[in-house]
Amino acid sequence: MPSSTDRHVSILATGAYLPGEPLDNDALARVTGPLPDDVLEGIQVQRRHWMVDPDTGEHRISTSQMATAAARQALQRAGVEADEIDLIVVSTASPDYLLPVAGTYVQEQLGLESVAVIEVRAGCVGAVQALDIARRQLADGTYRTALVIGVEAVSPLLAPVFLGLDPQRVRMRDRLTVYTFGDGAGAVVLRAGEEGSAHEGSKQVFATASMGGKRKPGMLIVGGGTDVPLAEQQRRKRLMDIKLDIPGTATFGPRVFVRGIHDMLERSGLALADIDACVLPEGNAEYFASEYGTAGLSEEDQATLSKNIVENLTDVGATGSAAVPLALDAGWTEGRIRPGHKVLLLAIEASRYLYAGLTLTWEAPFPGK
Repeated sequence: MPSSTDRHVSILATGAYLPGEPLDNDALARVTGPLPDDVLEGIQVQRRHWMVDPDTGEHRISTSQMATAAARQALQRAGVEADEIDLIVVSTASPDYLLPVAGTYVQEQLGLESVAVIEVRAGCVGAVQALDIARRQLADGTYRTALVIGVEAVSPLLAPVFLGLDPQRVRMRDRLTVYTFGDGAGAVVLRAGEEGSAHEGSKQVFATASMGGKRKPGMLIVGGGTDVPLAEQQRRKRLMDIKLDIPGTATFGPRVFVRGIHDMLERSGLALADIDACVLPEGNAEYFASEYGTAGLSEEDQATLSKNIVENLTDVGATGSAAVPLALDAGWTEGRIRPGHKVLLLAIEASRYLYAGLTLTWEAPFPGK
Protein backbone atom coordinates (compact mmCIF):
# COMPACT_ATOMS: atom_id res chain seq x y z
CA MET A 1 0.00 0.00 0.00
CA PRO A 2 1.62 3.29 -1.06
CA SER A 3 1.97 6.05 1.54
CA SER A 4 0.01 9.30 1.32
CA THR A 5 3.15 11.08 0.04
CA ASP A 6 4.36 8.35 -2.30
CA ARG A 7 4.02 10.36 -5.54
CA HIS A 8 5.59 13.70 -6.25
CA VAL A 9 2.99 16.26 -7.35
CA SER A 10 3.94 19.11 -9.69
CA ILE A 11 2.17 22.25 -10.83
CA LEU A 12 2.43 22.20 -14.61
CA ALA A 13 0.86 25.58 -15.37
CA THR A 14 -1.57 28.25 -14.28
CA GLY A 15 -4.26 30.20 -16.10
CA ALA A 16 -6.33 33.30 -15.45
CA TYR A 17 -9.47 34.99 -16.65
CA LEU A 18 -10.69 38.51 -15.91
CA PRO A 19 -14.07 39.56 -17.34
CA GLY A 20 -14.50 42.65 -19.47
CA GLU A 21 -12.30 45.71 -19.67
CA PRO A 22 -10.58 47.07 -16.54
CA LEU A 23 -12.91 49.27 -14.49
CA ASP A 24 -10.73 52.03 -13.02
CA ASN A 25 -11.55 54.26 -10.08
CA ASP A 26 -12.57 57.21 -12.25
CA ALA A 27 -15.09 55.07 -14.12
CA LEU A 28 -16.44 53.71 -10.86
CA ALA A 29 -16.77 57.20 -9.40
CA ARG A 30 -19.17 58.11 -12.20
CA VAL A 31 -21.65 55.42 -11.19
CA THR A 32 -21.23 55.14 -7.41
CA GLY A 33 -19.53 58.36 -6.33
CA PRO A 34 -15.87 58.94 -5.41
CA LEU A 35 -13.83 57.81 -2.43
CA PRO A 36 -11.36 60.15 -0.70
CA ASP A 37 -7.81 59.85 -2.02
CA ASP A 38 -6.44 58.63 1.32
CA VAL A 39 -9.02 55.82 1.42
CA LEU A 40 -8.16 54.78 -2.14
CA GLU A 41 -4.49 54.76 -1.23
CA GLY A 42 -5.24 52.57 1.79
CA ILE A 43 -7.14 49.86 -0.10
CA GLN A 44 -4.68 50.12 -3.05
CA VAL A 45 -7.19 48.96 -5.67
CA GLN A 46 -6.92 51.04 -8.84
CA ARG A 47 -8.66 48.70 -11.28
CA ARG A 48 -10.94 45.70 -11.14
CA HIS A 49 -12.92 43.56 -13.58
CA TRP A 50 -16.64 42.88 -13.22
CA MET A 51 -18.85 40.27 -14.83
CA VAL A 52 -21.76 42.74 -14.66
CA ASP A 53 -22.19 45.87 -16.73
CA PRO A 54 -21.86 48.70 -14.14
CA ASP A 55 -24.33 50.85 -16.06
CA THR A 56 -27.12 48.29 -16.41
CA GLY A 57 -26.35 45.42 -14.03
CA GLU A 58 -26.57 42.95 -16.94
CA HIS A 59 -24.54 39.78 -16.54
CA ARG A 60 -22.04 39.41 -19.36
CA ILE A 61 -20.67 36.01 -18.32
CA SER A 62 -21.26 33.42 -15.57
CA THR A 63 -19.12 32.08 -12.75
CA SER A 64 -18.65 28.69 -14.42
CA GLN A 65 -17.79 30.31 -17.76
CA MET A 66 -15.05 32.37 -16.09
CA ALA A 67 -13.75 29.22 -14.41
CA THR A 68 -13.70 27.35 -17.71
CA ALA A 69 -11.86 30.18 -19.49
CA ALA A 70 -9.10 30.15 -16.85
CA ALA A 71 -8.99 26.35 -17.03
CA ARG A 72 -8.58 26.35 -20.81
CA GLN A 73 -5.62 28.72 -20.59
CA ALA A 74 -3.95 26.63 -17.88
CA LEU A 75 -4.45 23.43 -19.88
CA GLN A 76 -3.07 25.04 -23.04
CA ARG A 77 0.03 26.28 -21.24
CA ALA A 78 0.53 22.88 -19.61
CA GLY A 79 0.18 21.03 -22.91
CA VAL A 80 -2.56 18.90 -21.35
CA GLU A 81 -5.75 17.90 -23.15
CA ALA A 82 -9.01 18.29 -21.27
CA ASP A 83 -9.71 14.55 -21.42
CA GLU A 84 -6.51 13.89 -19.45
CA ILE A 85 -8.09 15.53 -16.40
CA ASP A 86 -9.50 13.02 -13.95
CA LEU A 87 -10.15 15.40 -11.02
CA ILE A 88 -11.65 18.90 -10.91
CA VAL A 89 -11.64 20.84 -7.62
CA VAL A 90 -13.38 24.23 -7.61
CA SER A 91 -13.59 26.84 -4.88
CA THR A 92 -16.21 29.59 -4.98
CA ALA A 93 -18.68 31.43 -2.79
CA SER A 94 -20.66 32.63 -5.82
CA PRO A 95 -21.70 29.66 -7.96
CA ASP A 96 -24.15 29.82 -10.85
CA TYR A 97 -26.58 27.71 -8.80
CA LEU A 98 -26.63 26.20 -5.32
CA LEU A 99 -26.89 22.84 -7.12
CA PRO A 100 -25.46 21.39 -9.29
CA VAL A 101 -22.03 22.59 -8.16
CA ALA A 102 -20.10 24.91 -10.47
CA GLY A 103 -17.45 22.28 -11.13
CA THR A 104 -19.95 20.15 -13.02
CA TYR A 105 -20.61 23.05 -15.40
CA VAL A 106 -16.87 23.39 -15.96
CA GLN A 107 -16.91 19.66 -16.69
CA GLU A 108 -19.71 20.15 -19.21
CA GLN A 109 -18.02 23.10 -20.92
CA LEU A 110 -14.78 21.14 -21.23
CA GLY A 111 -16.70 18.27 -22.85
CA LEU A 112 -15.96 15.71 -20.14
CA GLU A 113 -18.66 13.09 -19.74
CA SER A 114 -17.22 11.58 -16.57
CA VAL A 115 -14.71 13.09 -14.13
CA ALA A 116 -14.32 13.40 -10.35
CA VAL A 117 -15.62 16.78 -9.13
CA ILE A 118 -15.13 18.29 -5.68
CA GLU A 119 -16.27 21.76 -4.68
CA VAL A 120 -15.19 23.92 -1.76
CA ARG A 121 -17.63 26.65 -0.72
CA ALA A 122 -15.36 29.37 0.58
CA GLY A 123 -13.86 32.74 -0.16
CA CYS A 124 -10.15 33.61 -0.20
CA VAL A 125 -8.90 30.51 1.62
CA GLY A 126 -10.82 28.10 -0.58
CA ALA A 127 -8.40 27.92 -3.49
CA VAL A 128 -5.51 26.99 -1.18
CA GLN A 129 -7.67 24.36 0.50
CA ALA A 130 -8.70 23.08 -2.93
CA LEU A 131 -5.06 22.82 -4.01
CA ASP A 132 -4.25 20.74 -0.96
CA ILE A 133 -7.26 18.47 -1.52
CA ALA A 134 -6.12 17.84 -5.09
CA ARG A 135 -2.48 17.42 -4.06
CA ARG A 136 -3.36 14.71 -1.57
CA GLN A 137 -5.60 12.89 -4.04
CA LEU A 138 -2.77 12.85 -6.58
CA ALA A 139 -0.04 12.00 -4.09
CA ASP A 140 -1.78 8.83 -2.91
CA GLY A 141 -2.48 7.64 -6.45
CA THR A 142 -6.24 8.13 -6.42
CA TYR A 143 -5.98 10.39 -9.49
CA ARG A 144 -3.15 11.49 -11.76
CA THR A 145 -4.03 14.88 -13.26
CA ALA A 146 -6.08 17.57 -11.54
CA LEU A 147 -7.54 20.93 -12.45
CA VAL A 148 -7.95 23.30 -9.49
CA ILE A 149 -9.93 26.51 -9.96
CA GLY A 150 -10.69 29.48 -7.73
CA VAL A 151 -13.45 31.66 -9.13
CA GLU A 152 -15.55 34.51 -7.77
CA ALA A 153 -18.27 36.87 -8.96
CA VAL A 154 -18.89 39.58 -6.35
CA SER A 155 -20.14 42.32 -8.67
CA PRO A 156 -23.72 40.98 -8.81
CA LEU A 157 -23.93 41.85 -5.09
CA LEU A 158 -22.38 45.27 -5.61
CA ALA A 159 -24.36 46.69 -8.54
CA PRO A 160 -27.70 46.92 -6.67
CA VAL A 161 -26.02 49.21 -4.13
CA PHE A 162 -25.85 52.04 -6.69
CA LEU A 163 -27.96 51.15 -9.75
CA GLY A 164 -30.72 53.72 -10.27
CA LEU A 165 -29.35 56.04 -7.58
CA ASP A 166 -27.73 59.45 -7.71
CA PRO A 167 -24.04 58.54 -7.22
CA GLN A 168 -23.68 61.26 -4.60
CA ARG A 169 -26.36 59.59 -2.48
CA VAL A 170 -24.58 56.25 -2.19
CA ARG A 171 -23.34 55.83 1.37
CA MET A 172 -19.59 56.10 1.87
CA ARG A 173 -19.32 52.69 3.55
CA ASP A 174 -21.18 51.13 0.59
CA ARG A 175 -18.80 52.86 -1.83
CA LEU A 176 -15.84 51.35 0.05
CA THR A 177 -17.25 47.87 -0.49
CA VAL A 178 -17.93 48.57 -4.17
CA TYR A 179 -14.40 49.86 -4.79
CA THR A 180 -12.75 46.93 -3.00
CA PHE A 181 -13.97 43.87 -4.92
CA GLY A 182 -13.44 42.42 -8.36
CA ASP A 183 -14.39 39.24 -10.25
CA GLY A 184 -12.25 36.63 -11.96
CA ALA A 185 -10.93 33.10 -12.05
CA GLY A 186 -7.56 31.43 -11.68
CA ALA A 187 -6.72 27.82 -12.51
CA VAL A 188 -3.86 25.43 -11.81
CA VAL A 189 -3.03 22.11 -13.51
CA LEU A 190 -1.35 19.51 -11.28
CA ARG A 191 0.07 16.11 -12.18
CA ALA A 192 1.36 13.24 -10.08
CA GLY A 193 4.61 11.44 -10.86
CA GLU A 194 5.16 7.71 -10.79
CA GLU A 195 4.79 5.68 -7.63
CA GLY A 196 7.73 6.27 -5.33
CA SER A 197 8.70 9.59 -6.98
CA ALA A 198 8.19 11.67 -3.84
CA HIS A 199 11.34 12.81 -2.06
CA GLU A 200 12.13 14.89 1.01
CA GLY A 201 13.06 17.95 -1.01
CA SER A 202 9.59 18.06 -2.55
CA LYS A 203 7.76 18.08 0.78
CA GLN A 204 4.66 20.29 0.74
CA VAL A 205 3.22 21.63 3.99
CA PHE A 206 -0.37 22.74 4.52
CA ALA A 207 -2.16 24.48 7.39
CA THR A 208 -5.55 26.09 7.87
CA ALA A 209 -7.50 27.47 10.83
CA SER A 210 -10.45 29.68 11.71
CA MET A 211 -9.63 32.31 14.35
CA GLY A 212 -13.07 33.89 14.46
CA GLY A 213 -15.11 31.44 16.50
CA LYS A 214 -15.81 34.03 19.20
CA ARG A 215 -16.01 37.08 16.93
CA LYS A 216 -18.78 38.35 14.71
CA PRO A 217 -18.10 37.68 11.02
CA GLY A 218 -15.78 40.10 9.30
CA MET A 219 -17.75 39.55 6.09
CA LEU A 220 -21.29 38.27 5.80
CA ILE A 221 -23.21 37.54 2.61
CA VAL A 222 -26.91 37.55 3.44
CA GLY A 223 -29.63 36.01 1.29
CA GLY A 224 -30.32 32.76 -0.46
CA GLY A 225 -29.67 30.70 2.65
CA THR A 226 -31.85 29.26 5.40
CA ASP A 227 -31.32 31.85 8.15
CA VAL A 228 -34.96 32.98 7.89
CA PRO A 229 -37.98 31.90 5.80
CA LEU A 230 -37.87 32.79 2.10
CA ALA A 231 -40.88 35.09 2.44
CA GLU A 232 -39.01 37.13 5.03
CA GLN A 233 -35.91 37.27 2.84
CA GLN A 234 -37.98 38.65 -0.02
CA ARG A 235 -39.06 41.59 2.17
CA ARG A 236 -35.49 42.74 2.61
CA LYS A 237 -34.28 45.85 0.77
CA ARG A 238 -32.00 43.64 -1.34
CA LEU A 239 -32.50 39.92 -1.91
CA MET A 240 -28.76 39.38 -1.34
CA ASP A 241 -26.36 41.74 0.37
CA ILE A 242 -22.72 41.84 1.44
CA LYS A 243 -21.84 43.26 4.83
CA LEU A 244 -18.30 44.09 5.98
CA ASP A 245 -17.02 44.76 9.50
CA ILE A 246 -14.44 47.25 8.26
CA PRO A 247 -12.94 48.16 11.67
CA GLY A 248 -12.78 44.49 12.62
CA THR A 249 -11.01 43.39 9.44
CA ALA A 250 -8.54 46.28 9.68
CA THR A 251 -7.53 45.45 13.26
CA PHE A 252 -7.98 41.66 13.49
CA GLY A 253 -7.14 40.76 9.89
CA PRO A 254 -3.39 41.38 10.32
CA ARG A 255 -3.37 39.05 13.33
CA VAL A 256 -4.77 36.32 11.09
CA PHE A 257 -2.05 37.01 8.50
CA VAL A 258 0.70 36.86 11.11
CA ARG A 259 -0.69 33.76 12.81
CA GLY A 260 -0.87 32.06 9.41
CA ILE A 261 2.70 33.01 8.52
CA HIS A 262 4.07 31.79 11.86
CA ASP A 263 2.06 28.55 11.65
CA MET A 264 3.34 27.78 8.16
CA LEU A 265 6.96 28.57 9.02
CA GLU A 266 6.83 26.42 12.14
CA ARG A 267 5.28 23.48 10.29
CA SER A 268 7.69 23.70 7.37
CA GLY A 269 10.84 24.45 9.35
CA LEU A 270 11.50 27.44 7.09
CA ALA A 271 12.29 31.05 7.88
CA LEU A 272 10.83 33.94 5.91
CA ALA A 273 14.30 34.45 4.43
CA ASP A 274 14.03 30.95 2.92
CA ILE A 275 10.86 31.91 1.00
CA ASP A 276 11.49 33.26 -2.49
CA ALA A 277 7.89 34.20 -3.21
CA CYS A 278 5.06 34.67 -0.74
CA VAL A 279 1.80 34.73 -2.68
CA LEU A 280 -0.21 36.82 -0.27
CA PRO A 281 -3.19 38.67 -1.77
CA GLU A 282 -3.76 42.01 -0.02
CA GLY A 283 -0.46 41.53 1.81
CA ASN A 284 0.80 44.98 0.83
CA ALA A 285 -2.50 46.79 1.40
CA GLU A 286 -1.76 49.72 3.70
CA TYR A 287 -4.54 48.95 6.17
CA PHE A 288 -3.02 45.47 6.71
CA ALA A 289 0.71 46.13 6.39
CA SER A 290 0.64 49.06 8.83
CA GLU A 291 -0.61 46.71 11.55
CA TYR A 292 1.90 43.86 11.09
CA GLY A 293 4.10 45.03 13.96
CA THR A 294 1.19 45.32 16.35
CA ALA A 295 0.08 41.84 15.26
CA GLY A 296 3.45 40.36 16.23
CA LEU A 297 5.60 40.35 13.08
CA SER A 298 9.17 41.49 13.81
CA GLU A 299 10.68 44.42 11.93
CA GLU A 300 13.18 42.05 10.35
CA ASP A 301 10.43 39.73 9.12
CA GLN A 302 8.40 42.69 7.88
CA ALA A 303 11.37 43.86 5.82
CA THR A 304 11.90 40.36 4.41
CA LEU A 305 8.22 39.91 3.64
CA SER A 306 7.99 43.24 1.83
CA LYS A 307 10.63 42.03 -0.64
CA ASN A 308 9.04 38.70 -1.56
CA ILE A 309 5.28 39.33 -1.49
CA VAL A 310 3.60 38.46 -4.79
CA GLU A 311 0.20 40.07 -5.22
CA ASN A 312 -1.82 41.97 -7.81
CA LEU A 313 -4.46 43.71 -5.70
CA THR A 314 -3.96 47.01 -7.52
CA ASP A 315 -5.05 45.50 -10.83
CA VAL A 316 -7.81 43.06 -9.85
CA GLY A 317 -9.17 44.07 -6.43
CA ALA A 318 -10.18 41.59 -3.75
CA THR A 319 -11.35 38.53 -5.68
CA GLY A 320 -12.23 35.94 -3.04
CA SER A 321 -11.56 32.37 -4.16
CA ALA A 322 -9.77 33.65 -7.27
CA ALA A 323 -7.27 35.79 -5.31
CA VAL A 324 -4.47 33.29 -4.73
CA PRO A 325 -4.54 31.61 -8.16
CA LEU A 326 -4.74 35.00 -9.91
CA ALA A 327 -1.76 36.29 -7.93
CA LEU A 328 0.10 33.03 -8.54
CA ASP A 329 -0.55 33.32 -12.27
CA ALA A 330 0.64 36.93 -12.31
CA GLY A 331 3.77 36.01 -10.37
CA TRP A 332 4.63 33.18 -12.76
CA THR A 333 3.86 34.95 -16.04
CA GLU A 334 5.71 38.11 -14.95
CA GLY A 335 8.81 36.15 -13.90
CA ARG A 336 8.58 36.80 -10.17
CA ILE A 337 8.17 33.05 -9.57
CA ARG A 338 10.78 30.88 -11.27
CA PRO A 339 11.88 27.24 -11.24
CA GLY A 340 13.55 26.31 -7.96
CA HIS A 341 11.79 29.03 -5.98
CA LYS A 342 10.39 28.09 -2.60
CA VAL A 343 6.82 29.45 -2.69
CA LEU A 344 4.41 30.06 0.17
CA LEU A 345 0.75 30.45 -0.74
CA LEU A 346 -1.14 32.18 2.06
CA ALA A 347 -4.72 33.43 2.04
CA ILE A 348 -6.90 34.93 4.72
CA GLU A 349 -10.65 35.26 4.66
CA ALA A 350 -12.58 37.84 6.66
CA SER A 351 -15.79 35.82 6.90
CA ARG A 352 -14.72 34.01 10.09
CA TYR A 353 -11.10 35.10 10.03
CA LEU A 354 -9.67 31.98 8.42
CA TYR A 355 -6.27 31.38 6.93
CA ALA A 356 -4.90 28.64 4.69
CA GLY A 357 -1.31 28.13 3.62
CA LEU A 358 0.64 25.75 1.39
CA THR A 359 4.37 25.57 0.67
CA LEU A 360 5.78 24.21 -2.59
CA THR A 361 8.89 24.29 -4.76
CA TRP A 362 8.13 25.82 -8.16
CA GLU A 363 9.03 23.71 -11.18
CA ALA A 364 7.18 25.09 -14.21
CA PRO A 365 9.39 26.99 -16.68
CA PHE A 366 8.42 30.46 -17.83
CA PRO A 367 5.26 30.21 -20.04
CA GLY A 368 6.09 29.54 -23.65
CA LYS A 369 9.49 28.01 -22.99
